[in-house]
Amino acid sequence: MSQKLFEPLTLRGVEFRNRIWVPPMCQYAVEKHDGVATDWHLVHLGSFARGGAGAIIVEATAVSPEGRISAKDLGLWNDEQATALARIVLFVHSQGAAIGIQLAHAGRKASVWPAWNEQGAERRHTSVPLDEGGWETIGPSALAYDGYARPREASLADIEQIEQSFVDASRRAMSAGFDFIEIHAAHGYLLHEFLSPLSNARTDEFGGSLENRARLLLRIVQSVRREIEEDVPLLVRLSATDWLEDGLSIDDTVQIASWLREQGVDLIDVSSGGNAPAPIKVGPGYQVPFAAAVRQRSSIPTAAVGLILDPGQAEQILLTGQADVVLLGREVLRDPNFPLRAARELRYKHAPVPLPYLRAYA
Repeated sequence: MSQKLFEPLTLRGVEFRNRIWVPPMCQYAVEKHDGVATDWHLVHLGSFARGGAGAIIVEATAVSPEGRISAKDLGLWNDEQATALARIVLFVHSQGAAIGIQLAHAGRKASVWPAWNEQGAERRHTSVPLDEGGWETIGPSALAYDGYARPREASLADIEQIEQSFVDASRRAMSAGFDFIEIHAAHGYLLHEFLSPLSNARTDEFGGSLENRARLLLRIVQSVRREIEEDVPLLVRLSATDWLEDGLSIDDTVQIASWLREQGVDLIDVSSGGNAPAPIKVGPGYQVPFAAAVRQRSSIPTAAVGLILDPGQAEQILLTGQADVVLLGREVLRDPNFPLRAARELRYKHAPVPLPYLRAYA
């Protein structure tokens, strides 16, 4: 029986021990509102490394205070935050896994109540008022996300500062020892907002044509690629479609992915949606065809995500060439040892079992 899930993958100077990766998943667990990683993050992320994952991607980590989704988000705009993350990197490495970090700016979807909060369900996914600890949000245009506060349109000076914030955060990520970086340009956050005509109504060099709407993302990628070492992989997460007729399409995303490949991006993490309410038919593997399209049409490695639930399904995605990596979110929350379970089910004899656990896998 083939065991494609457990074939190593090399991107630039990093060899990943397998192709079962953990995607970035927001925890909203920074109780002090200072962006500093806590013991929760150490245990949460460390459990996936101990459980055999090939790579773990730290949740959307804000490049600036105003770029946070909520006040309980992780940040990487100062050295204290980098030091706290370095402790997590060391533990993950001790378990044989690679670890990356997703750098993000929430744009017009910033300054909201955490997904789980003490404010009650009626305030969930709504903006935090300024007099209750919220802050002014920014977007490509002064167009609000449904039910959220209206953002301020980013000036050219704002755009330059945002680009620099990604570069500075990349430098801190390298100092913390991360193996790779992922730029978040999906799920309706700032860089996706620039990419999508649903949220970008600008008439300058950052709006209008797809090339103009992609300009900020490409500039950030170019700048980050120059900042980090040549052997460090650079990933980008894209929403392949807005799931709406007038929004971003898979054809647009294929073109964006091709531009990103030319600028030194090594893998596209392919998700979808998030920039506007849309009718999405969710089911097992529902986003995998997008990863396949980007991989085949843009000639760049991809990661597939979206209700990948069992080892056989994950193996088939790789065997059929639809993606190079599978990202399991909800399933590894239910079972952090999913890679070890997959190894048993697929009869892989060299599972990355921690020595103290060998008696359970003998």
